[in-house]
Amino acid sequence: MSPLAAYPALRLRRLRQADWIRRLVRESVLTPADLIWSMVVHDGEGDVPVSSMPGVSRLSVKGCADAARQARALGIPAIAVFPHIDGAGKDAAGSLALDPDGLVARAVKAMKDAAPEVGVMCDVALDPFTDHGHDGLLEGGRIVNDPTIEQLVAQGLMQAEAGCDILAPSDMMDGRCGALRQALEAAGHQDVMIMSYAAKFASAFYGPYREAIGSGKLGTGSVDNPPDKKTYQMDAANSDEALREVALDIAEGADMVMVKPGMPYLDIVQRVVDAFSMPTFAFQVSGEYAMLMAAARNGWLDEERAILESLGAFKRAGCAGVITYFAPTAARLLGA
Repeated sequence: MSPLAAYPALRLRRLRQADWIRRLVRESVLTPADLIWSMVVHDGEGDVPVSSMPGVSRLSVKGCADAARQARALGIPAIAVFPHIDGAGKDAAGSLALDPDGLVARAVKAMKDAAPEVGVMCDVALDPFTDHGHDGLLEGGRIVNDPTIEQLVAQGLMQAEAGCDILAPSDMMDGRCGALRQALEAAGHQDVMIMSYAAKFASAFYGPYREAIGSGKLGTGSVDNPPDKKTYQMDAANSDEALREVALDIAEGADMVMVKPGMPYLDIVQRVVDAFSMPTFAFQVSGEYAMLMAAARNGWLDEERAILESLGAFKRAGCAGVITYFAPTAARLLGA
């Protein structure tokens, strides 16, 4: 006797029997419009491969302009740009972060000139520019909150003047979204958006990014340099705290919020989406990229399937979109 004899109508496989019906009843759909392309720019000529991230290179300013045109052609709506700063130009205050003629400003202008239809997002953070590698200013071995915010506001205003569309404060200082929003309004940049790194966790998955941007090594060079970022980035064990962080950033004027890292924190994404009904993004960070690519290059995963499956997980969790180094590859696969 068939195990389904008592329930002859319960055959869920009917809706999986062919590609056309699977597509028709699919609950979440990934498109190129869901992607923000994460890229690193350097102050030099040509592309410089990042050894820990196969397929990713630091791009020149000219390369960023070409990438913006490529994003437009692929239907990718926005690019998130991160700078690689030569060590000789770094100091404890991250002074180059404020340079209106610096690498970030030139990259933003080049991308907006090349493809004005493509949005540009800038990281409001000091760690690419500080010689100690921290996201804030150091005093007596502590990351000081309010002086750091003053520096971040000046950095954000410079980025807005350069033509940046979305400012993304990633420092996790208390009150930075409110200070940045007030400064933008006062300077006449009412249309510049804020996507806050609202729930950014002190994670092991950021390692390859630190190579990509040439970040200063934590905990070395001075007894006053903390060995990690656990006093300002979130504890990986906490979930309720993430909701409090998100609520504060929204109250302070964030237009969109982000969870970082991505795949290990999909539970946080879903809680944020359910609690706030706010445009919520996740960052598929460098370590996530590196793991998938390492497995694929060793023949342990099907690279194309793994890329799309991993990105689809963000949509299933409720993300409006995802920041990812896979954006151009995924967009090509989705358009195939």
